Amino acid sequence: MAQNGIHHVTAIAGPARRNLDFYTRVLGLRLVKKTVNFDDPSTYHFYYGDEAGRPGTILTFFPWEHATRGQLGVGETQETTFRIPEGSVGYWTHRLIEQGVPHEAPQKRFGETALAFKDPNGMRLALVAVSGVENEPAWSDGNVPVEHAIRGFHSVSLLFREAAPTGAILSDVFGFAEIGREGSVVRYRAGDTAVGGVVDLREVGGFPRGRSGAGSVHHIAFRAADDEAEFAMMRKLAENHGIRTTEQKDRKYFRSVYFREPGGVLFEIATDDPGFAVDEPVATLGQALKLPPQYEPRRKDIEAVLPKVA
Repeated sequence: MAQNGIHHVTAIAGPARRNLDFYTRVLGLRLVKKTVNFDDPSTYHFYYGDEAGRPGTILTFFPWEHATRGQLGVGETQETTFRIPEGSVGYWTHRLIEQGVPHEAPQKRFGETALAFKDPNGMRLALVAVSGVENEPAWSDGNVPVEHAIRGFHSVSLLFREAAPTGAILSDVFGFAEIGREGSVVRYRAGDTAVGGVVDLREVGGFPRGRSGAGSVHHIAFRAADDEAEFAMMRKLAENHGIRTTEQKDRKYFRSVYFREPGGVLFEIATDDPGFAVDEPVATLGQALKLPPQYEPRRKDIEAVLPKVA
């Protein structure tokens, strides 16, 4: 059975070293790929996730050293949430306090306990306690004990004036279905997909539009098993919704197309293959700077302008 759901989330950050420290040391994620922005090789592109960088676990960043902070608003991602074991809320509450991370008190959402907090750029994140995930494999390098480690994405929450047009695309193109409503939030789930299988659409009426910058999400990527599945999604978008995507782009670790959904959020469709072990072994993921072929002849110049992070 094909797995749907979130492939990855890409956001904008400030200083690279601070970003790397927070997501690896504080949250305990693995740096699975250290490369550059394919459109701007003067800045890094960091990928964080589980041990192998499975789809549904990957949070990526473009860290610009002097990026101005973004402003949350309509047509943007409000929050990105991760899954943790049900018994780990106390551990993470204590850890966030210990690390000086701004956070809120735990609260119930759709019957699950969520612990909301912000990263150093003000990006809105949350940890959601999910029953049974303690039995899933987890990555740990010692910063966070394996029994409390993050187990990939739970969901993303998107802000809209009206949720229905986006919900139609989630359902028709990406295989999600509405499973509940809570206040102004409509929840969609991608079948029995456990990791990254939930999208919340929050209707906020005439709330102002957002402004992109540090702390804001650049785009949300949804999974396609392979090129055939991706092209089928592209046809549905064009034929059923009048939306055309970009041409397919080779991102080395997946192949992607992009489009703006009706509410203004940038969506990507990314293939599961070939994955992050295509150019380095799983055991050493993220240790070396990996460049796409077109930039390899410029390696020395690129390395000279990138900030030193390790």
